[in-house]
Amino acid sequence: MTFNASVLTLYPEMFPGPLGTSIAGRALREGAWALDTVQIRDFATDKHRSVDDTPAGGGAGMVLRADVLAAAVDSICGGVPMLAMSPRGKPLTQARVREIAAGPGVAVLCGRFEGFDERIFEGRAVEPVSIGDYILSGGEMGALVLLDACIRLLPGVMGAPSSGVEESFESGLLEYPHYTRPVTWEGRTIPEVLRSGDHARIAAWRKQMAETDTRLRRPDLWERHVGARVKPPSGARHPSEDEQL
Repeated sequence: MTFNASVLTLYPEMFPGPLGTSIAGRALREGAWALDTVQIRDFATDKHRSVDDTPAGGGAGMVLRADVLAAAVDSICGGVPMLAMSPRGKPLTQARVREIAAGPGVAVLCGRFEGFDERIFEGRAVEPVSIGDYILSGGEMGALVLLDACIRLLPGVMGAPSSGVEESFESGLLEYPHYTRPVTWEGRTIPEVLRSGDHARIAAWRKQMAETDTRLRRPDLWERHVGARVKPPSGARHPSEDEQL
């Protein structure tokens, strides 16, 4: 089954861009996924092909019009999630990426200027998502990130089925550090445990390093991971005072 990606944008010439190279490009040529771009400006109705207007209530910049956006969104066949790249959206996670990659495809709406008229989210099934706490010139770069994250998970794209399993965020932790030859570089040596051939010791070391790095580098992930581990099972009750004694 081909994973179908549609991108709604004012700059269709930005696609496939980097997605036309490396493993994503090979998968595109082999038909594992397909790309369609939709020019939002084609759905403007005035002679100037206007897609934006000044913010209601005043302020700097311009806002993409809900009527033009809705017409563009309505041109996409249903059956796939419609995501809008926005810094006001819910953070994109590996779990959400896996959900999308397991489906028939995705449509991505790319913002520009000051963003979208909020009514597009009220009037259409459009899910705002963010790739990070920073601002880009437009949603196209975010769309490329989203699509790359999905494409690499498609069957056969990465080669070995296990390639995407032991990675950062898959288990709620950052991935353990990696090493390769030469054994010694500038006086720094690959940890002995990784050269021991003892698979149990290696697995334990990797688990420990993943936990340590997550705790130090991403305390937000670590708190969620620890909370998930100690979360009581569904239906569990708190012990009474007598039971606690």
